[in-house]
Amino acid sequence: MKNSFYTDHTLIIDELETSIKFHNLDLILGFLPKGSYLVGGYIRDIILGRKTEKLDVDIVVPLNAIEIGKKIANNIGSKFIILDKKREVVRIILNNIYIDIANQVSSSIEGDLCSRDFSINSIAFLFDEKSLFDPLNGLKDLEISLLRTHSEKNLLNDPLRILRCFRFVSELNFKIDLRLIDFIKKNKGNLYLVAKERITYEIKKIVNGANALDAILLIKKLNIFDTENLFEDSFFLDLEKINYGELDQEEKDKYLPSFFIAQILDVVTLEKLNFSKADIANTKLLRKWHLFLKNKNIAQLDEFDRFKLHQELEMVLPSFMFYLPENLQLDWLHRWRDNDDKLFHPSHLVNGDVIKKNLEIKDGPILGELLQYLSKELAYKRLNNFDEAIYKAKRWIEQNAPKCD
Repeated sequence: MKNSFYTDHTLIIDELETSIKFHNLDLILGFLPKGSYLVGGYIRDIILGRKTEKLDVDIVVPLNAIEIGKKIANNIGSKFIILDKKREVVRIILNNIYIDIANQVSSSIEGDLCSRDFSINSIAFLFDEKSLFDPLNGLKDLEISLLRTHSEKNLLNDPLRILRCFRFVSELNFKIDLRLIDFIKKNKGNLYLVAKERITYEIKKIVNGANALDAILLIKKLNIFDTENLFEDSFFLDLEKINYGELDQEEKDKYLPSFFIAQILDVVTLEKLNFSKADIANTKLLRKWHLFLKNKNIAQLDEFDRFKLHQELEMVLPSFMFYLPENLQLDWLHRWRDNDDKLFHPSHLVNGDVIKKNLEIKDGPILGELLQYLSKELAYKRLNNFDEAIYKAKRWIEQNAPKCD
């Protein structure tokens, strides 16, 4: 969300210089040769008045980026990394700020800026002249919240930029230029030429943005990941018909990302993209119970199935609630918010060590089944105190423990 917006060059430059001093970036200016300039997201976010947790600074120098980077790092005592030796791209880490320095690749600044991904990232601050250079009208595009590229070839040079379009929709609430949409439709298959880890990182950014829903709707509409059963599988919902207002902001931040991931990627694709085991397990869990309830009326679940549902979905229930009948969603959410509700938050009155001590039972499947039974009894309010738990445990063992001949 935009906090403010600067259109006057003088105000933008003042804000840039203030930010440079605030973050101690002025320490490196004396090491930069004539013709160096600042470019990219750092300038874009300054213009938008956008505060970010992580600060990425991109600087372009005419030549010798590696040599310059080493000299800066040695003088200010910062970490130095060579990102691309052939193209001479280096990174300096100063107080958790990532400063990337690269050689100019074209014969002119304008040529370099025209080779960048989007117009909004092609605005330069020329250190020598203390002026802005905006050959692609990036300022205007920022003002009207439009994502546009100067050349489609720039995106094909790194197909991840196709996916990054949706990140700008999610994080900045931008609209994508119609010609760029057409390009995305034709070239989305190139995305799979990109390293899996980079795709996964970008998706995580998209689903966590303030306007993630808009980005996810567009991703689904364009079927960016070519998920074969996206439209046939009942697991994929009509996201425009969901009332997200039932979740509070903390719940939205925590649970909607998992829900959105499951709405654009099936389990096979998640595995191909090397998503975390937790992300894959969450989607499998949502799918499991969606299919279960699709084939079995939720009102007809027996006690064990209902208990098992809440036991397995306890940590992700707000991600699952949109698969429930609409008349149940709010009631289940309210009960889940109550940490003392033992059905929605299964727990134990006694633990395994206490049971083993009092009933002389050993570790093994029987102990696990017994604890599950006691937790279920507590969930359905048929267990009130320690003595009842021990009594019921004894009776359960008498009925269920293997008999010796």
